[in-house]
Amino acid sequence: MHLVRVALDVPLPTLFDYRLEHTRRELIGARVLVPFGRGQRAGIILEVGGQPEVPPERIKRVAHVFADEAPLAPDVLQLMRFASRYYQHPIGQVVMGALPQALRRAHASRDASGRVVLTAAALAADWSTLPARALARRRVLEHLRAHGPCTPALVRSLASTAPRALRDLMADGWVAFEEAVPPGLEERVAHAATPGPALTAEQAEALEAIGGTLGRFTAWLLLGVTGSGKTEVYLRLIERVLARGGQVLVLVPEINLTPQLEARLAARFPGASLAGLHSGVPEAERLRRWRAAESGRASVLVGTRLAVFTPLPRLALIVVDEEHDASLKQQEGLRYSARDLAVLRAKQRQVPVVLGSATPSLESYAKALAGRYRLTHLSGRVSSQLPSIRCVDTRAQRLREGLSPALIDALARGLAASEQSLVFVNRRGYAPALLCFACGWSAPCPRCSARLVLHLGAARLRCHYCGHEELVTRACPSCGNLDLTPAGQGTQRIEYALAQLFPAARILRIDRDTTRSRRAFEQMRQRVQDHEVDILVGTQMLAKGHDFPRLTLVGVINADGALYSTDFRAAEKLFAQLTQVAGRAGRRDAAGEVLIQTQFPGHPLYRAVQRQDYAAFAQLALTERREAGFPPYAHQVLLRAEAPQREVVERFLGRAAHAGGRLGFRVEVYDPVPAPVARVAGRERGHLLVQSTSRNELQRFLAAWIPQLSDREARRVRWALDVDPLDL
Repeated sequence: MHLVRVALDVPLPTLFDYRLEHTRRELIGARVLVPFGRGQRAGIILEVGGQPEVPPERIKRVAHVFADEAPLAPDVLQLMRFASRYYQHPIGQVVMGALPQALRRAHASRDASGRVVLTAAALAADWSTLPARALARRRVLEHLRAHGPCTPALVRSLASTAPRALRDLMADGWVAFEEAVPPGLEERVAHAATPGPALTAEQAEALEAIGGTLGRFTAWLLLGVTGSGKTEVYLRLIERVLARGGQVLVLVPEINLTPQLEARLAARFPGASLAGLHSGVPEAERLRRWRAAESGRASVLVGTRLAVFTPLPRLALIVVDEEHDASLKQQEGLRYSARDLAVLRAKQRQVPVVLGSATPSLESYAKALAGRYRLTHLSGRVSSQLPSIRCVDTRAQRLREGLSPALIDALARGLAASEQSLVFVNRRGYAPALLCFACGWSAPCPRCSARLVLHLGAARLRCHYCGHEELVTRACPSCGNLDLTPAGQGTQRIEYALAQLFPAARILRIDRDTTRSRRAFEQMRQRVQDHEVDILVGTQMLAKGHDFPRLTLVGVINADGALYSTDFRAAEKLFAQLTQVAGRAGRRDAAGEVLIQTQFPGHPLYRAVQRQDYAAFAQLALTERREAGFPPYAHQVLLRAEAPQREVVERFLGRAAHAGGRLGFRVEVYDPVPAPVARVAGRERGHLLVQSTSRNELQRFLAAWIPQLSDREARRVRWALDVDPLDL
């Protein structure tokens, strides 16, 4: 029996058996169309041959092989298989989820301008050796020899069996498919790079150290303060790779960081083939760019986390910018870390990987201290001094809508000097809550265990978890009090307060509410670059990676909340956030100033931020983690469960904890607890944490534990495993 095993986008941890004539190992990675249920699905062949897992009479035939598409490369399939095993996710969903949307559908996806061509092997072969019955194959070959390259549709129309003949000829290497060239990717060879700025001594040292490892696997942690020129080191490394004819993968945590980086790459390498992959790219264009990378035409690929799975036949360097950023970890479906998979892919391909950040994750820093990663520093800024950072003690001050007199005065000085300022508050909306001080009522979300956020401009109360909206109530529904008070500050409230304080100032608010439309953030960023804005008000969207030359002042509001968090990562996240947002100030000639409003000016974390001493903070944090037995000195898995009823979740997690405790592995199975937000969109949520000092032991535990979770009772619960979770 000619058998292939196909990965399909279904939530089952298995491959599916199908019949296929002329099976060859070269078909592994090929996209196929197969019958499934009452319809058809696209899938990827992962295995050829072997014994079927179902009775032979139940095995259906493959409906179609997309022979004009190159199979997925072995290294990409290997990476997908690892991701499926390590993150405990169905292999079919991993494989199909990593492809562009167009390739997940049950139809062909090639551009009409793509062409079928004869290969050198076909021109050198003796066609008389073809079987006498291979009439369709002969007709296809003769047509291509007589008329030259043709579209796949034309070739398939030559005979009723031409599609099968085309598939067989491609499998034999006699014909190939020439991909249509996407706009902007016409050039294959990169021209000489335009000159860059002179390197500092530290940049030159980092470049020579990392550049000396091109051609072999080395994991580098590039720890550089904000404004130290990490991107210039990336560009010089890319220049060396392009000169050797290699490809580069650059991962960034967020879509908003790609335009600025792509513009720098295009300016530095005007003749290189560049491609950007992220969810903001239209579907058809995304497929063309993916194909350009797959075929080797795109020399530099810039993308968000999913780009780590993109085929790159000439891959020679991987760069992960802002490697600490939580956005590099997928939070639903396949909960993978693009940073960690990038390191694994670099090891598979024997190429260097550079992890860059001013505030590396403690996991990466611990590996560097242990010698698993090589560490290189950029300790000074290239063209300016590090900003001065001051903590403003707000305990005895009267604030105006959350703004201290010191911050107001600093904003006024910036306006008088025609400089730009940023007020950072990591909450959108007008106020986080609407309160009645007469009876203690606060506006709750009817579907979540969370308060509704006041959005004053729209006169709405909104839930930032489920999207529920309602009109602002005029009176307290509990006691009838008409004096309801907004509590706390969001970006909208700060924007209104600044407009009252500085009526002539040009104020721009940048948060998720103001950047919903496509290209909105890019247009706003351009306004800042063109000095059409005096004061920026924004959330963490502005905290990293952006270069605003005229920005000299940063004011931080409401940072203290993270100090009370039960999350053991809260201090690490706050230090990174404050350091990153402080780094936006004073990146050119003018000195930068940062004011952090706090009721705890002597807190060790704020002291470390003021000194901009990442090493001291990291050493202290790692000591605390080691003593507490937290990552990176332990490895964790979080079982997340949700259902309409709380008792169903508790019963499922309780049985899971009991089953895990009986397995006898060297792991700690903690008691189930409600999620930090215990109800979202009407569904109750709970967590169960499993931890071990051995990653291998934890993986063996999961292999034995997961089958015990899938019983009839579990069908009433929506559950998922989060390996190496970032949020507990």
